[in-house]
Amino acid sequence: MNTPLQHTALNALHLELGAKMVPFAGYSMPVQYPLGVLKEHQHTRNAAGLFDVSHMGQLMLHGSDAAAALETLVPVDIIDLPVGLQRYAMFTDANGGILDDLMVARLSDDCLFVVVNAACKGQDLAHLEQHIGSRCQIENLYASRALLALQGPQAAAVLARLAPEVAEMTFMQFAAIELLGATCYVSRSGYTGEDGFEISVPNEHAEALARRLLAESEVEAIGLGARDSLRLEAGLCLYGHDMSVDTTPIEASLLWAISKPRRADGARAGGFPGAERIFAQQKDGVERKRVGLLPQERTPVREGTPIVDADGNPIGQVCSGGFGPTLGAPLAMGYVTRDFIPVGSQVFALVRGKQIPMLVSKTPFVEQRYYRG
Repeated sequence: MNTPLQHTALNALHLELGAKMVPFAGYSMPVQYPLGVLKEHQHTRNAAGLFDVSHMGQLMLHGSDAAAALETLVPVDIIDLPVGLQRYAMFTDANGGILDDLMVARLSDDCLFVVVNAACKGQDLAHLEQHIGSRCQIENLYASRALLALQGPQAAAVLARLAPEVAEMTFMQFAAIELLGATCYVSRSGYTGEDGFEISVPNEHAEALARRLLAESEVEAIGLGARDSLRLEAGLCLYGHDMSVDTTPIEASLLWAISKPRRADGARAGGFPGAERIFAQQKDGVERKRVGLLPQERTPVREGTPIVDADGNPIGQVCSGGFGPTLGAPLAMGYVTRDFIPVGSQVFALVRGKQIPMLVSKTPFVEQRYYRG
């Protein structure tokens, strides 16, 4: 028996705007609007795009021990996370695999605001309750709050018309801000590589806020299609595709996300699941790693495509791929074996029996434009 798709608080608005709706992580979500994926992508790069990302899971952890408790599950410095800032984190398992990636913000001394991936919401909540439920109060906001992302070079100017204080925020800052009479939790971050904001808003206020933002001349509604091409150009991972329980943070090229105090030589080294394996990989290297890939022909290279060497020997697999409208060329990310990790290495995608030449590339493919002040 098929479980019926869930709807976000903006479902009626999506339909009114002519969105093409598709199933995604158990929700009916807009993949594109009449503007089309290409123009939606370009509009976000040039002005401001509004995304409904309410399918993601929002939680609050309350209590004086919440930060120390959460730190036992992630390789990230949560204890010293200042009020008003957020960090990228990962839940790891005993083997160092990635259970999910998440954002963690400190709202106050004894309150953390957490956003997890849509497909992992149930397991993440159970994971938190099992391991730290006795140490802090876990408040599930999954059904009560929507999440909007306003992204692009004009995002700050647009949002500042509703709340002038957002103009002073810098990348990864976080604050409770009143928007149209509703208490919202706003971070200056995003998933596009552009400057922008994520806005947590009570469900009952979500449509009014979305309509108000869309009324601004710079703003267009943007679907999941352009969200994916934007994040791929930014070289950002999608959980379940570019990383999973079968990949460690080192293999996924996410060493930067392991806070220095939590590393092997740090002040609070280890203390998170899989630390020993992760530290060993950091020291000794890995047999395979996620890299950027630039196909040297116009043929798109999709997820799951085998990667081979010049002699046709298997050396890896593409985990994300498509066309980059800003780059003006196909692009991909994939896992390759140790010898082919260096930037500039020549590899080949095996597409319908044909070897498509690719070069291992640094990421991001398109320069990130986060606002750092």
